[in-house]
Amino acid sequence: MPARAWLSWTCVGLLAALCVLLAFLQNRWINQFTRAEQQRLHSELTVKLNNLSRDFNEELGTACLALLPGADDIERLGREKAYSEQYLKSREQYGRMFSRVAFAVPQGGSTDLFTLDPRTGLFSRGDWPADWGPLRGRLLDRFGPISSSNIIGVPRFEDSPGNGPRPPSVFVAEWLLAEVDLNHVRTTILPDLLRAHLGNDGSLDYQIEVVSHDNPSDVIFRHGERPNVQIGRDTDASIALFDDDPTRFVSDRKPPPPRGRRPPPDDGRGPGMRPPPPPDRAMRMPPPPPPIPANGRWRMLVRHQEGSLEAAVDRARKQNLATSLGILFLILTTAFALLRFSRRAQQLAEAQINFVAGVSHELKTPITVIRTAAFNLRDRLAHEPQQVERYGQLIQEQCKRLANLVDQILRFSSSEAGIIIRDRVPVSPQTLIEDALRASVASVDDPELIVEKRIPSDLPSILADEQAMRHALQNLIENALKYGVEQNNWIGIFASAVAGANGSALEIRVVDRGPGIPRDEQARIFDPFFRGRMAIRNQIHGAGLGLNLVKKIVEAHGGSLRLVSDPFERTEFVITIPVASMERKHEFEHSIG
Repeated sequence: MPARAWLSWTCVGLLAALCVLLAFLQNRWINQFTRAEQQRLHSELTVKLNNLSRDFNEELGTACLALLPGADDIERLGREKAYSEQYLKSREQYGRMFSRVAFAVPQGGSTDLFTLDPRTGLFSRGDWPADWGPLRGRLLDRFGPISSSNIIGVPRFEDSPGNGPRPPSVFVAEWLLAEVDLNHVRTTILPDLLRAHLGNDGSLDYQIEVVSHDNPSDVIFRHGERPNVQIGRDTDASIALFDDDPTRFVSDRKPPPPRGRRPPPDDGRGPGMRPPPPPDRAMRMPPPPPPIPANGRWRMLVRHQEGSLEAAVDRARKQNLATSLGILFLILTTAFALLRFSRRAQQLAEAQINFVAGVSHELKTPITVIRTAAFNLRDRLAHEPQQVERYGQLIQEQCKRLANLVDQILRFSSSEAGIIIRDRVPVSPQTLIEDALRASVASVDDPELIVEKRIPSDLPSILADEQAMRHALQNLIENALKYGVEQNNWIGIFASAVAGANGSALEIRVVDRGPGIPRDEQARIFDPFFRGRMAIRNQIHGAGLGLNLVKKIVEAHGGSLRLVSDPFERTEFVITIPVASMERKHEFEHSIG
């Protein structure tokens, strides 16, 4: 057994060392994975923001181009009518994106403004709004798209046939001016794009702010669980938004021709629109990559809801590390539990073997005595009446000993089968204690034995299996007589009413002043088949079942059994059992009557 125990503990130690090594390696691997994951998330977030910015600009550019009529329409309908017809065609899809729409026609050294009436869809000449004033002078000096505040300016080009020595050239016929509706951007465009590009099962893991590029304190849009907390410089990523020329992000939009050069021939798709490539070239040439937003009027700032991507990844790292350490701890705990259970099973097996050996010895001794006494009586070796009486008394004592042993074994087998007590009836504690004491003391042939009793006459009744409780008390008293009267012939039995956890209770204490129970054995004293070193050394008869049965009987009655022992001074067993309530007493009286 010691060699087997040493081998078991060695295996557990090796397993613990292996778990420590695995914990170290897992921590190292998780840290490496965390760094790679952090870089991946940053790169992925940057790509998503680039795509979001392109889609935002493309949506604005597409809406602007949808408002721009073709050269044929202007020539056929006139400028104002063509712009009105084009607006009415695209109003349902793009009309809500702009709060104001107009077109400006350069005329010599000035520009005439034609403003849209959204209710009628008609353009009419009008005065320049005060907030559009700075834009007016810049239209004459620009050839490509122009921007001012939230206004998108898209030129429509026409070519000049030339005059005399002057070669043909391209000039700006008019400017489409569209002011973006910020309320529509906040409530529709940006939320839809955020869900499409950064959404995670319908929710966003990021706090979002869109601020003005020139004035970062001007917040245009904000989203997140903490809407009152500004992101500031603590961003995970940022991207330019609202390009000066959003039309360049439209896939089939051709850049404006250089000043002074003739544009390509019109294919009927409108001015400045790129014709489709030849079929053979379209199959061989990949489409050009979409532009990457570089500069914008706005800036989108992104930060993870945890505070930063680093914090979110670190939290995941800690969770993974805690999970792996928990699994390793579970493995170690399982190994220790298996070792403990196996040791417990080995101890139980040893105890059962010792129990069989002890029971065999306990049975063999009285059977031998009875057989010897019967042989002497049969062969008339005892002639005197005193000898015959002594042999009869000897046979009676050994039969009682056999009966007690058989009763212990039967009760233990019944308790293992779950049958510990039977019917419970109101029982008087005085009668129960006196009967148990009388049966136990009668077997002791010691006239100097002192039994101290303190049993009040007004003790409340208890609901109990009278035979099982008498057996429990008798077992405790016999233990006190067996182990506690060597140094002095005294035992005590005391009873009193006490306040229990669930009401009134009866407390019975059986005390002796013997050698006590060693502290290292007190935790196992109620285990089945356990016998202390002193009982084995002094060859005191017993099977190691008595105290285990007492504990089971008391607990089956709803009570408790505890041990108070001071080595070399005293041993005390305390039974606490609930008293019978008045309702239960009346119930039993009625059933008996």
